[in-house]
Amino acid sequence: MTHTGDRHHAGFKERTRVADARDALRDAVDAHGRTERAPLTEADGRTLAATVTAERNVPHYDRAAMDGYAVRAEDTFGASDRSPAVLDRYEADEDATVGPGEAVRVHTGSALPEGADAVVMIEQVEEVGREVEVFTALAEGKNVGDVGEDVEAGQHLYDPGHRLRPSDLGMLRSVGVDEVEVYQPPEVAVIPTGEELVEAGETPDPGEVVETNGLTVSRFVERWGGEARYRDVVTDDEDKLREALERDRDADVLVTTGGSSVGERDLIPEVVDELGEVLVHGVALKPGHPVALGVVDGTPVVMLPGYPVACIINAVQFLRPALKWAGGMSVPDFPSTQATLTRKIPSEPGVRTFARVQVSEEEGETVAEPVRTSGSGILSSVALADGWVQVPEESEGIAEGKTVTVEKWEELP
Repeated sequence: MTHTGDRHHAGFKERTRVADARDALRDAVDAHGRTERAPLTEADGRTLAATVTAERNVPHYDRAAMDGYAVRAEDTFGASDRSPAVLDRYEADEDATVGPGEAVRVHTGSALPEGADAVVMIEQVEEVGREVEVFTALAEGKNVGDVGEDVEAGQHLYDPGHRLRPSDLGMLRSVGVDEVEVYQPPEVAVIPTGEELVEAGETPDPGEVVETNGLTVSRFVERWGGEARYRDVVTDDEDKLREALERDRDADVLVTTGGSSVGERDLIPEVVDELGEVLVHGVALKPGHPVALGVVDGTPVVMLPGYPVACIINAVQFLRPALKWAGGMSVPDFPSTQATLTRKIPSEPGVRTFARVQVSEEEGETVAEPVRTSGSGILSSVALADGWVQVPEESEGIAEGKTVTVEKWEELP
């Protein structure tokens, strides 16, 4: 670690690769392990903390898979358009049974009457008085949904770490599960810093800026499955910064915005290094290389740059996985789409570049138009973009006309 007295003058002599920085952060994050029981009505988006298995079969009875008539398959053997099988026709009731030469009217999903082992579709019969003519031969089990055909009792359904979706909740209710063991949301303390910041509602003077990074980051925390403690602005004062970090060291993750670089007013890394350890300071990504990662009393600290675009990019790259790991969650891949690049994206070798793009359709082709390929303080370049294209460290850019992967990072679960 660079001594703080030299840091302001030395700048970033070396920058850590994104993958290596994330690995260092991963080693510093432990799942908090706190769990609770949640009813299905409150479990959407929650993360399972225990394996879930089916408590009953679905369906739990043999059922008709088509509208038609329940029959004994052997009574239809030899039936054809020219020589239909003629069966006695009955309407279904609770005690309906199917005997030799009989057919009972059934509907999709209704219980298969006792004695029946097949269902002939309504389109393949003709009702004649109290009889029904069957024009096709059926095999045993035809158009019948067996017990457990969808899910069998005891079947493994979900593992710990799975984030529940509405379709999962429907499945769980159908198999007899009414509540699930889930992780409590990880608590993330969001601390905006900077003597130039003013709170929302105040009119900024020249040289002052309305605080936005903390708001943005705290909303991302909630979207990613955490609970945010969105704190008031802390000025650039070592004592006040130390006090703020110590106040929230019981959080699962600490995140600061601003003050993470190497200027005279960038004090956060020094304070973290005093209270704990700075693991990484300066990452080879653009925009936003002045990010720092550390740990205080076992609590991971993500120190985000103050420029809005740099703050968001690093929040997605580092805060999001840290929050997921702390909450026992998996880190899903980015939703993405393929598109043709409308103009070149330049990039510095050895640095991972995040180029913001807008996606549209032109003459039946999906294209990606770079919004802005540089600049970490232009918030509109993110707010007006549909996603970004990552240019890997090994590349010197991506040429116009190339097919690129557009990561829709703001749609992340």
